[in-house]
Amino acid sequence: MSLLLKDRVWSMEAPTAKRGVYPLHGFKLGLYRLPIKLEDPNEIKSVHEGLKKAFEMDAYADRIFATYRWKEQNMDDPDAKGYEEVELSVTVEVVTGEVVDIIYQIFPIEKFGDPNWVKDYRKKADHFAKMVIDTILRNTILADKMISYLAKAEKLDQSQAIKRLEELTPLAKIVLGAKPKPTEATDEEIEEDEGEIEVPDGAKPGPIDVDYKSKMKPSAPYTANDHTIKTWGRRGSNNAILGVWGEFVSVDYDICVADGACIEACPVGVYEWFDTPGNPASEKKPLMSKEPDCIFCLACEGVCPPQAIKIFEQK
Repeated sequence: MSLLLKDRVWSMEAPTAKRGVYPLHGFKLGLYRLPIKLEDPNEIKSVHEGLKKAFEMDAYADRIFATYRWKEQNMDDPDAKGYEEVELSVTVEVVTGEVVDIIYQIFPIEKFGDPNWVKDYRKKADHFAKMVIDTILRNTILADKMISYLAKAEKLDQSQAIKRLEELTPLAKIVLGAKPKPTEATDEEIEEDEGEIEVPDGAKPGPIDVDYKSKMKPSAPYTANDHTIKTWGRRGSNNAILGVWGEFVSVDYDICVADGACIEACPVGVYEWFDTPGNPASEKKPLMSKEPDCIFCLACEGVCPPQAIKIFEQK
């Protein structure tokens, strides 16, 4: 059971279950109110777009819907006489705004054609709904918001807050690229640099300066799913100046033109696409989300047309 929902689930075993302004017609209702806000249209869109690889996503007005489907069979052999299968589903609804509600409902099995041979349907649907919720909270922009809340509410540092969120969402699946909107620089960095930023017209010329670590200031890190990526020279907000990302797999994102050669060349899948709207060089970049997996073959460095990549082998 999701620890996040352990003490905050209400079940209503009735033909019609209603809560506030949310009419839900089902057998069981699960609800969790998050102590965060989700109002920025770009952030709402990032949640919707980022999870399309994992779930069937939909959006309407201020709500995001994530549907998980699975199949049940009445016997193992599909060629056997009397074989039947049915597709079941459960949908999680994220209601955005000044407060964020996550709701799910479990319909009676009759909704799916009354396959009375299905075993543990309600238990499985309940488990899958909580898996969807944990996955949303671990992989999307909601993770950043929950980490900030936990750090403040429980007086934790960043790493402790991340660990706390992981403990609260044990059913989460890892979905790479589900958080396409990069974390903005801190307020202090924005205030310090905002007046000095000169945004170039297009990509700056390569190659990457291999001495960037001594010439650029360390800046706000970016938290990928399982790895925190160090950055240098990142300035302001809105991705105008991204600087160099990656301590060992280093890419100057203001040189990078996102041709994708590095993603195709890497034999161990270090890179994945993520969006960087507002960067004059390109509005998407290859993120070194699996930087620790690098085998230092230099393939990506060799195929980069603008020479934006430098690989530093770990000692």
